[in-house]
Amino acid sequence: MIINIDKEICTGCRECAEVCPVSAIEGEPGKGQEINYDKCVMCGQCVQKCKSYVSIVDHGVKAYERKRQERNLPASIKEPLFAAYNNCNLDKVKAALADPDVITMVQCAPAVRVGIAEDFGAELGTVAAGKLAAALHKIGFDRVYDTNFTADLTIMEEGTELIKRITEGAGKLPMFTSCCPAWVTFLERNYPDQKDHLSTCKSPQQMGAIFKTYGAKLDNYDPAKIFTVSVMPCTCKEFECNREEMNSSGYQDIDVAITTRELAYLIKDMDIDFNALADEDFDQPLGEYTGAGTIFGVTGGVMEAAIRTGYELITGKPIPDIDVSAVRGSNAFRTATLKVGDLDLKVGIVTGLANVIPVMEDLKAGKLDLHFIEVMTCPVGCVSGGGQPKLLLDSEKEAAYESRTKGIYTHDAELPIRKSHENPAITKIYEEYLLSPNGKESHHMLHTHYGTGENSFQK
Repeated sequence: MIINIDKEICTGCRECAEVCPVSAIEGEPGKGQEINYDKCVMCGQCVQKCKSYVSIVDHGVKAYERKRQERNLPASIKEPLFAAYNNCNLDKVKAALADPDVITMVQCAPAVRVGIAEDFGAELGTVAAGKLAAALHKIGFDRVYDTNFTADLTIMEEGTELIKRITEGAGKLPMFTSCCPAWVTFLERNYPDQKDHLSTCKSPQQMGAIFKTYGAKLDNYDPAKIFTVSVMPCTCKEFECNREEMNSSGYQDIDVAITTRELAYLIKDMDIDFNALADEDFDQPLGEYTGAGTIFGVTGGVMEAAIRTGYELITGKPIPDIDVSAVRGSNAFRTATLKVGDLDLKVGIVTGLANVIPVMEDLKAGKLDLHFIEVMTCPVGCVSGGGQPKLLLDSEKEAAYESRTKGIYTHDAELPIRKSHENPAITKIYEEYLLSPNGKESHHMLHTHYGTGENSFQK
């Protein structure tokens, strides 16, 4: 299982049940809780919320060591171990790094760079893109790439798909984003008859299929020897990378997903002084990214990135204001109408998975007059993901979410290029490999299909 609750530690406070968006946590108050895996979407919000723990101080060294070993955590970890926890895959990453015959490639999601420094004592929301790249080089990865690059790639594919659905009728409207695997899983299980509304684009993590194909060609690597790691703010990304259809590179596209917290464990386990690292760049060209790729980390970010590119592709003119403030914010469900040439583009943004249910019911009832909807499972998007550094005090959450969001927008504003279609590395990959957005090669490599909800990974 990806998400677990240790009944020996759980006090039955049921605070985890209060934040679960799909009512998957079951049990009586005061007793150990259980997860209903037929409902769980693996978002990890229960992991963030849990306060029941075993510690060296309160329970003794032996009890702590037993739990640490059961969870496959590095021996260097000494922090409290909570009842709700997610899988740790660092043993697989370490094995790949230690094998001289394996070529290791890593990618980092946008929200990781505004979370990772918190685990090393930095202020909430500190932007640490340069130290993050430096740490990954220090760990020993052969190539340090960036999910922001594949986020830019997602915009090229998803934006083109949306334009075709609107102008050519090539698909159902409204089109929903498919970047959030917990949301995709929820729709497959609960609204399988509506799955044609999902964009067929893979998430930015899974567009990492290009690392074992285009990336391998650039360096003359044997794809069979490449091991790809993704660092994500999301616990459900492990499920996504293990979906059986995610093998368009000819191999499993992404071999292992680890969380921001697990990367912090690895950095500490290797005695790397994160705070003393000098900033470095991600490797090129697959580590080159724009502000549009960066804002995928916050609610409304995918929508804003898509509008920045979509406006210019449709009108052929520069977008009047690159900061699309109409889609920013943190309201549970917000809508906006944007003038794009002759088109009144009607969009919606959902943050928090429970808030999508009335939207889906309106869709089924034919009452939803929108072209494009972004859905993110976690409270304010990926910056509040279940795999981000754990906030021990509930009072810290609002400040952390606000600071991480501010960090994302600050990073976006400081980047020299802020539109996905202006990323020169994106232009190059289409010229040399993919040829055109939504073309034959793109559809083979970067698009997917959906099921009807069977959670085979959990059974």
